[in-house]
Amino acid sequence: MLLGIDVGGTHTDAVMIATNGIHAAAKVPTDHEDLLASVNAAIGEILRDVDPDAIRQINLSTTLTTNAIIEEKLEPVGMLVTGGPGIAPGHYTIGRHFHLLRGAIDHRGTEQEPLPDAELDAAVEACRAAGVRVFGAVTKFSPRNPVQEEQIVRRLQPDADFISIGHTLSGRLNFPRRVATAFYNSAVWRAYIDFIDAVETGVRKHGISARMDILKADGGTMPAAVSRTVPVQSILSGPAASIMGIVALCDIDEDAVILDIGGTTTDIAVFADGAPLVEPDGIAIGGHPTLVRAVITRSIGIGGDSEVVVENGDLRIGPRRRGPALACGGPVPTLIDAGNVTGTAQVGNPTASAAGFRELAAATGIDPEELARRAIARAMEQIRDAAHGLVTELNARPVYTIHELLTGKTLSPRQVYVMGGPAAVLAEPLAQAFGLPVTVPARHAVANAIGAALTRTTMEIELLADTERKELSIPNLDIRQKISFQFTLADAVAAGREHLLAFLRRQQIEDIDDDMIQVVEADSFNMISNYFTVGRNIRVSCQLKPSIRAAYREAVR
Repeated sequence: MLLGIDVGGTHTDAVMIATNGIHAAAKVPTDHEDLLASVNAAIGEILRDVDPDAIRQINLSTTLTTNAIIEEKLEPVGMLVTGGPGIAPGHYTIGRHFHLLRGAIDHRGTEQEPLPDAELDAAVEACRAAGVRVFGAVTKFSPRNPVQEEQIVRRLQPDADFISIGHTLSGRLNFPRRVATAFYNSAVWRAYIDFIDAVETGVRKHGISARMDILKADGGTMPAAVSRTVPVQSILSGPAASIMGIVALCDIDEDAVILDIGGTTTDIAVFADGAPLVEPDGIAIGGHPTLVRAVITRSIGIGGDSEVVVENGDLRIGPRRRGPALACGGPVPTLIDAGNVTGTAQVGNPTASAAGFRELAAATGIDPEELARRAIARAMEQIRDAAHGLVTELNARPVYTIHELLTGKTLSPRQVYVMGGPAAVLAEPLAQAFGLPVTVPARHAVANAIGAALTRTTMEIELLADTERKELSIPNLDIRQKISFQFTLADAVAAGREHLLAFLRRQQIEDIDDDMIQVVEADSFNMISNYFTVGRNIRVSCQLKPSIRAAYREAVR
């Protein structure tokens, strides 16, 4: 059986899935001061009906890294950076402990200027004096030659609890993104490790010995052991879980809008020809572009528990959530209360909802039921406008799905798919707002946890080969090998597949074979000197693309 857990903004959901269906489901309130307690409560609910020994895989989607960045609860990071020809590294300063050092590697991986030991020592001493314990070591063109990053790491190791090393984060050559990715990776590391340690301990105390994976932003998972060195990849794992949930629950082959309506927010995604869209180069975090490849989503502060307010005769919904609905013991009227008043919902104590809307309506002269209808309509219009804005933005640039680039594609959604607790209540108002058919799948309330449970591992590597130097490297696997001058593009493709497959098998990832490894890019350029070809510069990108476990897909429907 597969156990999927999604730690959402309002609720933590869990589902247990076998090849013959969903065996158990749970929904508990999320305690943002103690996410571990939420996870443990959800597991406890599931284990009332399931033998722990039956669980063979746990997939966890967590809001931890996202919350840490949004709430600016980031640990100070010592960034030790060298630049090189054609770039001014000072333009990419990030954090309060950014140290720009002399030293340069060129695009071929040749060291043009050594990194001075005295400058490196001074930077490390400054970080030590400031109490900094986590670091980022980034040099330009380090995927081609990590020698200066390795020099920084050796000097830092006695003073560091953790170091994000630029060339191991990605093999792609984008220095500014590498700097920002290293910073955020280290800034969330300690909080993430504390959480994962506690979750793994809690899981074992429940008697579960299954392997645990973490949802990534790109709609795949990574082994928990791997996530310990790249926690930044878990940002936006919640929206990724919702997207994979709708993929599991629905057959989508058209352009569509996907809405995940929670208690606090609505996450919006767009599918092109039935496939989720991704940011191929990486999302921006805190205004800094990174190398974190992610499904494209937008969030708006409208959810089932969004506060309904009348101020100076003006009706406003969200973005604040002050607690659950009045019907569930909360302090103020919400969208769920509006549904109770209009009769589209039957949640908790409808009498409390009616009393709250009578009080709101008294100041407006509007009938309480009409006010509730207007509140729902206003909220749906806000969601519609945000979705239309996202579609307009996407149509202004190339469209990449999790599988491919769609050349010349213009998005024109024909369907809306809705999940989340309030989905069924809001389906009809959404259809009116969008003017499109709305589909609410069965199990919509725990769709995120289903998506988490059924999502497969994904990973991408970049292989770089220089036949003149007779060197091959796969930076994010920390592989460097000698090759012959006769090494070809076909050899590079085969080597990329082989190394990625071997890594996945070392991580004990099951049901993976060579046919599942996709070659995303494969290029070979001749290098010329004095009118003669002196070698080839080869680059190959391979990935195990995000997907759903097919054996379980029909069972959850």
